[in-house]
Amino acid sequence: MLYHFSDHPDITCFAPRPSRLGQPMVWTIAPDHAFLYLFPRDCPRILIWPKAHSSVVDQDIWLQGARRVAFVETRWMSRIRRATLYRYTLRDDAFRPLDDVGMYVADKAVRPTHMRVISGLPAALARADVALQPLPTLARLKRVWQTSLHASGIRLKNARDWH
Repeated sequence: MLYHFSDHPDITCFAPRPSRLGQPMVWTIAPDHAFLYLFPRDCPRILIWPKAHSSVVDQDIWLQGARRVAFVETRWMSRIRRATLYRYTLRDDAFRPLDDVGMYVADKAVRPTHMRVISGLPAALARADVALQPLPTLARLKRVWQTSLHASGIRLKNARDWH
């Protein structure tokens, strides 16, 4: 079982779309990494969590006792609170793994087996053990990629001051 998150409630088939892989793909995420997509589609965000060998110092500085942290720009908070997402379930037999963060891709059209409405995104993030941390800008977080933590940046092209 894999998921695709959308802001569209009426998708009956996912067709491959142009991708950075050089060929059209359908993208999905494994359930254990679904928290990465509990945001409005274009919301810039940086999510961090410890790896097996992350240092205690990095965890203390960056996570401050949380299991995972999602940094978002303050200006996105009202959209996050108001957003409704649609989580589509897809069978995993059409997909192949892409990376170590639960991404899977398929090169053919795939029909969802189920759709679930998700509203109250801050509460959904909390249930996924993700602390939501609004900041005026994400630019000061660029150095998180030099730590021993896992850092995942999504839609950063939409962030203020991100060059």
